[in-house]
Amino acid sequence: MLSRIFIQNFALIDSLEITLNKGLQVITGETGAGKSIILGALRLILGERADLKSLQNSESKSVVEAEFKVGENFRAFFEENDLDFDVHTIIRREVLPNGKSRAFVNDVPVTLDILRSLSGNLIDIHSQFETSNLFSEEYQFRIIDGLSGNKNLISKYQKHFSDFKKLNRDLNLAKQQLADGNKENDYKTFLLNELNDANLDQIDLEELQSKVKKQENAETITENLSQIFAKMDAEEVGILDSLNDVKAKLSKVAELSHEFTLLNQRFQENFLDFKDIVFELQDEAEKMDTSPELLFELTTTLNSVNSLLVKHSVNTVEELRAIRDELESEQHNFSQLENTIADLQKRKETAQAELEKLAAELAANRKKSVPIFVSKVETLLKQLGLEKAKLEVDLQSAEDFNNFGKEEIKLLFQANSGFALKPIQSAISGGERSRVMLSIKKLMAENTELPTLILDEIDTGVSGKVAEEMGNVMREMSDNRQLIVITHLAQVAAKGDNNYKVVKRDIAGKTQSTIIPLDSSEKLNEIAQLLSGAKITEAAISQARELMK
Repeated sequence: MLSRIFIQNFALIDSLEITLNKGLQVITGETGAGKSIILGALRLILGERADLKSLQNSESKSVVEAEFKVGENFRAFFEENDLDFDVHTIIRREVLPNGKSRAFVNDVPVTLDILRSLSGNLIDIHSQFETSNLFSEEYQFRIIDGLSGNKNLISKYQKHFSDFKKLNRDLNLAKQQLADGNKENDYKTFLLNELNDANLDQIDLEELQSKVKKQENAETITENLSQIFAKMDAEEVGILDSLNDVKAKLSKVAELSHEFTLLNQRFQENFLDFKDIVFELQDEAEKMDTSPELLFELTTTLNSVNSLLVKHSVNTVEELRAIRDELESEQHNFSQLENTIADLQKRKETAQAELEKLAAELAANRKKSVPIFVSKVETLLKQLGLEKAKLEVDLQSAEDFNNFGKEEIKLLFQANSGFALKPIQSAISGGERSRVMLSIKKLMAENTELPTLILDEIDTGVSGKVAEEMGNVMREMSDNRQLIVITHLAQVAAKGDNNYKVVKRDIAGKTQSTIIPLDSSEKLNEIAQLLSGAKITEAAISQARELMK
């Protein structure tokens, strides 16, 4: 039950605090006094979007606080969300001057999702502008499912339906990838084979280029090496013989004078290195193979690698290897894609079977509850002055699954006898709409554990005896819950357990809205004013007194 409302710095409200009670709580006030502002503030408690424009003073934060008396049945919710459970739970929403908002439950910061989950089970606000919801398929299903006991079942179905849609999207995407891949697969397979044939793991490009150059210049290399060795090892005038002679003489000099020992050692070491170089050159000259076949083989390999480098717009063999590995990975993934599609198809079929089962359960429950719903609504409509009204719920099988099962729904209505039933949106007038909506709200309230219901001018467009009966219906509704009604009808206001009035005043040159509780005398005057207008007459007072009786 909503026991207290506190609003600060919100639109025309500077500061407002009001205590509410059980039963029928009636709020009245002139048009424009600020009733909708109070509802707008309460909607912040329901987790609706905060608007910076709602701040009366843009330099201070806006605060909306609602205190609820909650039962033990809410304890599990508090424990699941790490909140402190209190029978007197306070929900607070703050809108900061920078436009950001914060939400708290018993002074613990919470997300808007948690706020909505909690407040959505504590309070329901129906405004006069939301009566058009009656025309939407979603709202019509909510009505029937509420009466059918489908709350848990529809939640389970919608979770499965969401998973099913994701499976379907994944399957379609995989099929599209397979179709796209088939178009390119032949070409990519050709590229991969080409790269594999090049034996890239065995190739060192610099070494290959060096071998090719060596083969291309083998004769010149051999000729120059032969000439070098001839000069080195020629009889009598060969460089080696001359150096041997120098070596012997320098050794003798070193024996005669120790000053030449170090130079002699250096010469001996370098002479040995020089001889090794000469003989290695000789070995290389002897090993030189000027094979045209080898040159052709090496040139073919090099040309193949260069062609691949140009084709793939890269500069190194390492980059070619990376391209090859990527193509191999794609080909592996492509082969796996068919397995993925088969798996997704199987999972989709399983999910579809489960959806069929759940949708059939939903349909069966609705079918049983529809006659009860129609009978109760028509009985209430008779009480509200629509004696000839007829209502029908048209449930038809749908080709595809939707968010509510595998059915489509239409509410058909006719207020007068002798005429065909039509979809309710095209067959209902303003006054009829209010009465139908109140009847449905009453039935929905009977089938939910919602402790507080707010009806904002749901009685618009009616008067006289109908207004009296609407008040009676609201009175019945308040027997088992707190019902807060915003009304302009004296017949409804007279039935309130507690009455409040929203007023607009000029305080220090600034217009401000507030709400005040009415005692029995003030309630009598307010009802009389609703009957007679600005000037309260004795007749209006007398009539108001009769209504209150």
